[in-house]
Parts: sequence; structure tokens; C-alpha cells
Amino acid sequence: MKVILVDDEPTMHLILRKMLVKLPGIDVAGAFTDTQSAASFLRENTGIGLAFVDISMPGESGVEFAAKLEASDPTMQVVFVTSHKEYALKAFELSVLDYLVKPVSQERLQRTVNRALANQQAVHSPLLSVPASADCGRIVLTTLGDVTVSNEAGRVKWISRKCVELFAYLLLYRGKRIPRSRLVTDIFGGMYQVNAENYLNTTVYQLRKSLELLGMRDVVRSENDGYALELKDYMIDSVEFEKQVEKLQTIDIENVESALQIERLYTGDLFGDKAYVWAIHETERYAELYASFVKRLAAVLISLGDTTTASKLLLKLNARNPLDESVIRQLITIREMTGDKKGLMALYTDYVRLLSRELGIRPSVDLIHLYDMLLKRLSDKK
Repeated sequence: MKVILVDDEPTMHLILRKMLVKLPGIDVAGAFTDTQSAASFLRENTGIGLAFVDISMPGESGVEFAAKLEASDPTMQVVFVTSHKEYALKAFELSVLDYLVKPVSQERLQRTVNRALANQQAVHSPLLSVPASADCGRIVLTTLGDVTVSNEAGRVKWISRKCVELFAYLLLYRGKRIPRSRLVTDIFGGMYQVNAENYLNTTVYQLRKSLELLGMRDVVRSENDGYALELKDYMIDSVEFEKQVEKLQTIDIENVESALQIERLYTGDLFGDKAYVWAIHETERYAELYASFVKRLAAVLISLGDTTTASKLLLKLNARNPLDESVIRQLITIREMTGDKKGLMALYTDYVRLLSRELGIRPSVDLIHLYDMLLKRLSDKK
């Protein structure tokens, strides 16, 4: 995928180039310090799939530039890069792929790029039976790390946050009729009944308007004082991830590369950072599915001697749940394998302190014994 960088700080060009060059499938086609130069380049060059755009720039802002891109080329994916977290809400009022807060980490950037590549691949993959009402290709629904809908015609621009939430709710229960009373309680709880019902009516209208661009207005069906989402010829990233994990019951040297590709499908928790209370069960289920898969994959990588890749995956899990002892066990095992006594001791000590501070407990007897055994091995090697 060809990408461009639009940022008035040349230093950011160097930083992002250095990070992007490490990611397979990415080619930085140009870097610009103002939106006018970037727009001129895009008029003369085709095939650019992704733009990293700084929000705050002299002259035309990144938001204004992204709005023009959305109008002229709905297939262009845009990622906002900003030093200000408060711009995040404004970013998602446009149908941008993501926003990154400076300084950008390599892992965060990779998650965003993986999502962009997945969107591009899904949209251009062989089509299924496409309905005549939407002759725009396969519908791609992103639910891991975000909530997006796209096809070859472009991406849905959500009119409001409640509009996104209503779509996510109906998508989770796709094909089933959801009573209005349940939607009012789960999505508009805390409001007066009359206000909540009026708000629901407005949100249904906004949702249909949002989906209209892709010829999907009619997928939200009114049915016996309720609503149902009826989809055909679609791909949902979370469903695909779960299918791939279930298919790969055993990970070994023959399919470890496939397993690594599956891991990259998980670009964030279900519905991203929106933290819908009504989705907490499914959010936790997917998170646990991902964690279990990564632990199995890491164990195979460790057995094959690829401690670098295994460590990177396990550190991602540790960042998600620092209290998971099974991850600590694998990480200190890697430290022993690589002869990193200082790292082993620091990791274990930090974990002991965390348990004491957060839960007021000590590590399990098994972990203490493993730690002592690994330290002895390292000492015996000297």
C-alpha cells in the first residue's frame, strides 16, 4: 500500500518513515509540509491508499484537508496524527481510519497499518453475490479497535456517536429483532422515557442516512416495534479472526507463519475504546480468545528458539493485563534462555510489587519455584 505523510514538522517525516519502513506492504510515496502540496501530488498520482495527516498545521488544517479528501476520494484512508488528545472526537466525526497521539509507538502504528491493509484487502477480495441495490463490492465491517463500514464506494461517515453505538448493537445481534424497549434501556438509559424514545427515533434516522452512501439504508429494518440488521455479502473482522483461531487448533513449525498473520488480525478490542457496557461480555470473550491464542503461539515460538518474536507478543499481552501470571512465566523463561539475568530479576521483582500493591498478595508457589530454578540455571552457566 502506498502512503503519504502530511505534517508541517519535517522531523515527523523522518520518524514516521523510519517506523513505516519496518512494516511489510507499506511504501511511503511522498511527504509534505502543507496540504496544498499534498493535494497537488494526489491529483497527479493515483494508487495512494493511506494518508497520515497532522491535525494542527498553518493554513489549512488537517481536518479541513481530510474533509476534502473524503469528498473527492472516499476510498482514501486517513489517519490523523496529533499532539492533542482532545482532537480525537473531532477526528472521528470524519470517517477517518484512526488517530495517533504523538509520540507514536511502533506497536500502535503497526496496529493502525494492519487495519488499513485489512480494509484494502477485504474490499478488493473476490466478490460474493453482491445485491443489485449496492453495486459497490463487498461490505467490510471493522469491529476490532473501531466501528467502520466500507466497500469500494468508500467508508460510512457516522452522523453521531449514538448512531455508531446503535449500529454496533444491531451488528452484534444481526439478523435478530431487537425490541425498541430494549434499545431504549441499553443505549439511552438514564434519560426520561419520552426523551429516550424520541432520541432513538432520531438515531435510527441518522443511522439510515449514514448507511445510504453505500446503498445500505434498507439493511436497518423496522419489525414489530423493533429493529433488525439484515446483511448480505459481508465480512466482519472479529468473526473472521475467531474463525481463523478456531481453525488453527494446533500451532507448529508448519503453520507458525499463518498463526502470526492471524494474530495481526486482532487490531484492538471489540468496538475499540468506546467501552459499551452492553457489549462487555463479548468484549471480554474476544480479548480472552486473543490472549489464549497468543500464549499458544508464543509457546511454539519459544520452542523454535524465536524468543524475539515471542517476547514482543507476550509484552503486548502484559501491557493489556499486567497481572496475568502465565504471561510472566513465559517472559521470565525467555529471559533465562537469552541469558538476561538482570532482565529476569527486574521483570519478576516488578510483578511481585504489582501484586502486593494492587491485590495485597504474593506470587504463586509455582512461580516462585520457577523463578528460583531459572536464576540457578543462569548462575550455573557462569
